[in-house]
Amino acid sequence: MTTQTLTSIYDFSATAIDGTSVDLSTYKDQVLLIVNTASQCGFTPQYKGLQALHEQYGDKGLVVLGFPCNQFGQQEPGNESQIQSFCETTFGVSFPMFQKIDVNGSNAHPLYQYLTKEAPGILGTKNVKWNFTKFLINRQGQVVKRYAPTATPEAIAKDIQELL
Repeated sequence: MTTQTLTSIYDFSATAIDGTSVDLSTYKDQVLLIVNTASQCGFTPQYKGLQALHEQYGDKGLVVLGFPCNQFGQQEPGNESQIQSFCETTFGVSFPMFQKIDVNGSNAHPLYQYLTKEAPGILGTKNVKWNFTKFLINRQGQVVKRYAPTATPEAIAKDIQELL
């Protein structure tokens, strides 16, 4: 299966942080905010804002999906158990978290190959530049917008509200 034949994020699956396989079609008809995360990054406090979005808009159809990544400054060195524990105890994260993945390069997760193709960055660059890059997905599974790591969860709440 190549990214050229895929039409939405519902065509992908990923491994949850607990090791179970998750078909992203599970989230059909919901608005998704997909974020590559890291536990030792200057942007790590955004977990708090992501959790707040999850709590504020979850009952209206928003699901935040966290994908830990160690490709930027080795800022996610832990294993899945350590990552999950850190997120839960430090920030109260209850939104779905997935196993650590690559978001760039030849080993990039197919979901991220699709996301970066559908929503290139500044000047058309496809690579994710840093931790906490965010992709907003509409209820049809289409990529609506890409946000830089500096865009706080609070700052994108308006865009989320429009899709809900």
